[in-house]
Amino acid sequence: MARVAPSAPPGPAALLQGRVALVTGGGGGLGAALCRALGAAGATVAVADVRPEAAARAAGAVSEVGGTAVPVALDVTDERATARIVHDLVARLGALDVLINNAGVDVTVPFDALAVEDWDRILAVNLRGPFLMARQAFPLMRARGRGHIVNIVSTAAKRAWANASAYHASKWGLLGLSHALHVEGRPHGVKVTAVIAGGMRTPFLLDRFPELDPGLLQDAANVAATVVHVLTQPDETVIPEVTVLPLRETSWP
Repeated sequence: MARVAPSAPPGPAALLQGRVALVTGGGGGLGAALCRALGAAGATVAVADVRPEAAARAAGAVSEVGGTAVPVALDVTDERATARIVHDLVARLGALDVLINNAGVDVTVPFDALAVEDWDRILAVNLRGPFLMARQAFPLMRARGRGHIVNIVSTAAKRAWANASAYHASKWGLLGLSHALHVEGRPHGVKVTAVIAGGMRTPFLLDRFPELDPGLLQDAANVAATVVHVLTQPDETVIPEVTVLPLRETSWP
């Protein structure tokens, strides 16, 4: 009997070929790195950000690595906007295969100095936003019998430090939501992954904490590469949670 040679693994640009991915908070930092990595792997990327100009710049960076991207202005806390954007993307691009809930905010103050308005804003972006986005994407993916939702969490969902009570509450909540969606999605072919990301060299940290040693942090591209790895697992395999830490940074464990 003639032996059949195993097929060669797909090249980097073909890993996500034909898939449509929506990244919230895609205009900078980890979001922009995610968009570049997805585009380089062959996905068509919708770069969503509350700042239209940032979304446009990030979409241009995807084109520079040979990918295809469209910028989208989106406030993830707006229920009507999330519904409209997902509907329009599916109509324009034909499907929504991947949703990455990446948009996030924080304010660094002691608990007794935290304004109610800031609490509401942080929970709205970091937890309500992923809920609203998943609420639109999940039924579409379930109906197709396939799809992947990735929630960018944080080591803030695993431990606590001072002056970040709202951020911790939102990220612990997002981790719980992610695992709940995983349980409900897996019988229908919908994969859900929580990415526990340690500190990264992005403006989210460095602009607020200029005293931080960048050498203790990791490149956002490394976390983005992990997300691509998660998205390219065989159909029969799902990674519900993965932790990506800088080697020298000790936020967890």
